[in-house]
Amino acid sequence: MAARELTRLTVEPGPDGVLGLAAELPAALNGEGPALAPFPAGPPEYVDRILAAVRPDDPSAPLEDDDVAVVVATSGSMGEPRGVLLPGSALIASAKATDTRLGGPSRWVMALPAHHVAGLQVLVRAHLSGIPPIPLDSVGGAGHFSAQEFANASRAARAIADSDGAQLRTALVPTQLARIVEMGPAAADALGAYDTILIGGAAAAYGLIARAMSLGARIVTTYGMTETAGGCVYDGTPLAGVAVRIVDADEAGVDRIELAGPTVARGYRLRPELTEASFAAGVHRTSDRGRIDSHNRLVVVGRVDDVVQVGGINVSVAAVEAAVQEHPMVAEAAIVATPDDQWGSKIIAFVVANRLESLNDEQLMDSIIERAANALGAESRPRHVVLMDSLPTLPTGKIDREQLRTLAARS
Repeated sequence: MAARELTRLTVEPGPDGVLGLAAELPAALNGEGPALAPFPAGPPEYVDRILAAVRPDDPSAPLEDDDVAVVVATSGSMGEPRGVLLPGSALIASAKATDTRLGGPSRWVMALPAHHVAGLQVLVRAHLSGIPPIPLDSVGGAGHFSAQEFANASRAARAIADSDGAQLRTALVPTQLARIVEMGPAAADALGAYDTILIGGAAAAYGLIARAMSLGARIVTTYGMTETAGGCVYDGTPLAGVAVRIVDADEAGVDRIELAGPTVARGYRLRPELTEASFAAGVHRTSDRGRIDSHNRLVVVGRVDDVVQVGGINVSVAAVEAAVQEHPMVAEAAIVATPDDQWGSKIIAFVVANRLESLNDEQLMDSIIERAANALGAESRPRHVVLMDSLPTLPTGKIDREQLRTLAARS
């Protein structure tokens, strides 16, 4: 029997590209059509990297598993992209579990790229519910994400939801939420229009979530990845059918997170050795470290590889980032570590300030350094704080940490 065909589908920027993928998706999910490899329209170098990893429409590289419906490329922010083999059953299980957790099918406003798993899952949920999604005009790189555009779309979508009785939901990454919150009081109407706002793709600062909720946002934080068909742990609690395990936990209960259940991918495209290391019988061995708290909720504390040595002391980059994000004047923050001849590594903080207090730049930077040192020890304090108007992002909306490392190396 011939292997199932894997077809490249370029998702053109804007609503038409989203709806084009939505039209092809049902046949991929039910096995009647070819498996799909959704690609962005650009930039060319990014597309070429995905093409090398996924190799669609290539008879010399047959699809590994006929149950695979979609091959989604990871962002490649930490290295070369990987094509994740997602069966239709995993995508559908995730969509159904999300609907169950949130209280039933709903109408979704789509603000995330459809060629990545969070955007793709909006389309799967819409297919299962029969309720068409509402894509932003800027989605998929048609334009820069605009808080005002989101607010306008939210008002229009709320009017539709009020007329037909459907719940209204959306999914955002923290950077998008920060842009909306920056609108101040005007953000209340936009955020309050939704019955649920899923926040995922990266850790969100506690202060950002608190500010959004004070404006009326009903937020659910999500944890998951392309390898689990998107978010599979909501507000620290696994979706139905998903199991969370902490492997070989230390005395604090912390170690590598494993996720198991029907939403787990089959592996990586054309990477059998990586598949063997990361997947086994419906289990994904993540690169994240976490613990289970006293309320039986998962707490993600960082990545397995994010510990660096500063002056002979192990420092968690994720812990420093969390400490900086809790500063009351920090709207967004990202921490990177670069090599240092004297200390082994040095910590650099990139910060977008919210200016809620009257500190000048120098006072703010000193205050951020002091907060990290008080919370984690002197070795964990950032050596430099770089104030920015906005953090650089990837096409997914996630923070472009590789660009920040380049900037840090020049500082």
